[in-house]
Amino acid sequence: METSDTNIFHKLGSSSIIFGKREVLRASYCPKELPHRQEQITSLANTLMPALQGDVPSNLLIFGKTGTGKTATVKMVTEQLAEYTQTKGTRCTTCYINCELIDTQYRVLAYIIHQFGKEVPITGWPTDQLYQELTTSLDSCKQTVIVILDEVDKLIKKSGDALLYNLTRINQSLQQANVSIIGISNDLGFTEKLDARVRSSLGQDEVIFPPYNAAQLQDILAERAGQGFLPGILEEGVVPLCAALGARDHGDARRALDLLRVAGEIAERAGVPRVGEAHVTDAYRKIERDRTVEAIRTLPVQHQLVLFCVATMVSGNGQKLYTGTVYGFYQRLCRLIEMECLTDRRVSDIISELDLLGLISARLESRGRYGRSKEISMGHDSSRVRDVILENYRLGDLRGIQTPVQQRF
Repeated sequence: METSDTNIFHKLGSSSIIFGKREVLRASYCPKELPHRQEQITSLANTLMPALQGDVPSNLLIFGKTGTGKTATVKMVTEQLAEYTQTKGTRCTTCYINCELIDTQYRVLAYIIHQFGKEVPITGWPTDQLYQELTTSLDSCKQTVIVILDEVDKLIKKSGDALLYNLTRINQSLQQANVSIIGISNDLGFTEKLDARVRSSLGQDEVIFPPYNAAQLQDILAERAGQGFLPGILEEGVVPLCAALGARDHGDARRALDLLRVAGEIAERAGVPRVGEAHVTDAYRKIERDRTVEAIRTLPVQHQLVLFCVATMVSGNGQKLYTGTVYGFYQRLCRLIEMECLTDRRVSDIISELDLLGLISARLESRGRYGRSKEISMGHDSSRVRDVILENYRLGDLRGIQTPVQQRF
């Protein structure tokens, strides 16, 4: 079927003048080689090596900040293990679970069972029936099953450690198969929330992934850029600048890759033949703006209301802003929209949480005989923050609200 010359996609063209393999520049892409992670790869491989003889490997915990290569390394090593065991006459099966998406004991167990070709209803089965079905599925043949729980701390936070307790002891119920667990987390302290018995059996081995430095990120980006972009597209300073910005953000390779890809997309949309440092700067601003918007949209409604108060008061006058004045304005808005009013202590805690998220800055300051209070300022465009918050239908009635100085209630 021929397309019309007036079709919008015909005008845009079917091929890129910038990108070769765009998917290579995404964080979800799993490369064949991982620069500057050989020590961690070797440690992980040594821990999993018993699977080659059909024995059960030790459970393993992987720690490190976002964008340090944890998930990519685990996926690469376990995929190679599963591939190699086939040549040795043994069988190794991996089951990867993102606990940010699959975050309850029922869902995790149902997902694992589904990987072995059996269906489980979305809800309705008692826990003991789930475990019975799981052991039957696992024990269908002689095999090593490696369960990878990415963002495992999110699972613990929502559902407790009952799942880990049962999974670390499931080998006692198996005759042919054996199970090993790999937990991946950004939170070094999450194990402190676990039962001592779970902590002992789960964390038999640990591997730490340190942040990348600028030079290491530059190596990673240069390798990906060679596949992701057409030859001669990147100006000389683009990769070093993306690496420097990624290193500044705690050595986050995902962030650096996003910068490189978005810079290319900005250049592509502008119709220019090369990607320059100015495109990286524009990409950085865009990513920061998008991250802020997403962070605000996912806040609980009370957090959004407190942030709305701060954004409104900051945009309305140049005076210093303190916790007490924010709380007074917050009380008035609660009455206006008939929302439950939290205590001043809870609002102060919310202000601290917004500070941790980087949405505001709250600095503790002594005010003499008036005691201590937090001096609050905005780190983002206050009008943009207000617009995003007002997308929440529960807060839509606040549209048009100005500062207490400008607006009487």
